[in-house]
Amino acid sequence: MSAGLVLAGCGSGDDAGTGDGGDGPVTLTFQSLAFQPESIAANQQIIEQWNADNPDIQVEYLQGDWASVQDQLVTAFEGGTAPDLIHYESSYLQDFADRGWILDITDMVSSELRDDILGGAWEAVTFDDAVYAVPFLLDAQVIFANKTLLDAAGIPVPAPDDPWTWDEFAETSKQLTDADTFGVAWTLKDPANRMLNLALNFGGGFFEESDGASTVVFGDGEKEAFQRIYDQLYVDKSAATDAIGMGGSDPLPGFFAGQYAMLPKGIWFRQQIIDQAPEGFEWVTIPALKGDSQAQAAAPQTISIAAESEHPEEAMAFLEYMLNPENQALLAKGDWMIPASSAAAQDPILTETPDWPVAAASGEFLEQAPFQRVRGYEEWKNKVANPSIEEYFANSISLDELGTRLTEDGNEILERYNR
Repeated sequence: MSAGLVLAGCGSGDDAGTGDGGDGPVTLTFQSLAFQPESIAANQQIIEQWNADNPDIQVEYLQGDWASVQDQLVTAFEGGTAPDLIHYESSYLQDFADRGWILDITDMVSSELRDDILGGAWEAVTFDDAVYAVPFLLDAQVIFANKTLLDAAGIPVPAPDDPWTWDEFAETSKQLTDADTFGVAWTLKDPANRMLNLALNFGGGFFEESDGASTVVFGDGEKEAFQRIYDQLYVDKSAATDAIGMGGSDPLPGFFAGQYAMLPKGIWFRQQIIDQAPEGFEWVTIPALKGDSQAQAAAPQTISIAAESEHPEEAMAFLEYMLNPENQALLAKGDWMIPASSAAAQDPILTETPDWPVAAASGEFLEQAPFQRVRGYEEWKNKVANPSIEEYFANSISLDELGTRLTEDGNEILERYNR
């Protein structure tokens, strides 16, 4: 799809596609959170092609940072200086929509784009029947394993249609543990999102809603993944306690050295392994574990249009172009993630990447998670869930104490948001 074709029918009046007073091109600002070099290059390549094809609508690339973007965007929205187009993640959009900071694009999305993107991804950006972003990149929790260690232990790699159960994973972790190697390294820095995701395997939703009010719950379904990981750490001793406080690529030196046989991580982590692995290191991607199901949250990366943008139609035209199937495949390859576009998932630039069948299958069990609809979730996560869960996995508090904090302290926060 060419950039020029997307513009057909876009704009209004004779000044459509021009700047203020019709005397120059419209300039749109797009803030990207891409951080891997290949991903940044893909974003810039798409923008450069658009700008070349559309002299009346020029897009300026702005580099954002995941570590500081929340505070930066809040300040920009409150100060009236937000970018026209905003790359972010779906779990933050409810708050932005409630504050009127991002545009309802329900009637602006073309049927072609709507039909191409997975239904679960659309659900993640839809609040009160209004669509506030276009979803485009999806992640799923899988397991990376040292193939040499698996082969030495005679452990076959499970196929996407026959994944390990959590019980099988626990037994495999014990089998791979010896004096020099831990079977698994759970990196549990800022673990709330991840643990709520894994709880879906056992039907744990963490939140209940009644008459517009959300409350935190912590029953058997919510507890299961917590208890299983704790048992690996402190009962089976098949999980490395020194990895608990790690995040990002921190565990890779130990993984490459054979200190950790398996790393549960997001599917995007393939790129980190490829970039940093020593010559000759063999690794495989193991499909997501199965409890009662393989369900995980569809929490896609998204692009929204700021409500204060002076050129929403032009912004939507660029957005349609940026997230067409060809470009989604390019962006997904840049971040080694799963495109929300069904057509993009068939693109050879993705199907030829390492372990793509595991990545593609991961998109099939992503669903709308209860916590994505909860007003006040981000405050609950940052003030209560993350620090409390970290204490639990450090063996500083019990599972019951964790539940008390998540529910009692958490519900005090949510009461301020309930309506």
